[in-house]
Amino acid sequence: MTSLTHSNCLCGSQQSYQDCCQKLHLGTEQANTAEQLMRSRYVAYALKNAKYIYQTYAQEKQTENPVNEIAAFANSCRFIKLSVIDAEQHELTADVEFCVSYFYQNLFCQLHEKSNFIKENGLWRYLDGEIFPVADIKVSRNDECPCGSGKKYKKCHSV
Repeated sequence: MTSLTHSNCLCGSQQSYQDCCQKLHLGTEQANTAEQLMRSRYVAYALKNAKYIYQTYAQEKQTENPVNEIAAFANSCRFIKLSVIDAEQHELTADVEFCVSYFYQNLFCQLHEKSNFIKENGLWRYLDGEIFPVADIKVSRNDECPCGSGKKYKKCHSV
């Protein structure tokens, strides 16, 4: 994670990682909003920080989302973009709708979800979400990369 310290944060905030999600990942600060927590969870997935993702689940959901399963998913993907669509926050609950673009093997995938957050012991936590179906796209080496760069996949996001 230290190599990203002065780079723009992967959450899309236009702040440096050091001034944005790193503080949450290190536990020196807590998320002030559900959207901030959701953004930090995305960055944690991209950086393969399964422990942070686990810790930010609501307590009632932690046992069904063990760290090793979170890590297996994060390690199987190459996350490339987060788009926040909408966020609505109340005193103890919040919803954040977002779309995450990532590669899984030779598939371009998108996770479009409306997430539910709750406040537990004064801290925002991810509870669950409604996932909207999005078709995966098979990508070949010479196809244009679906990330929008205009480059061929083999020169852009291919491993």
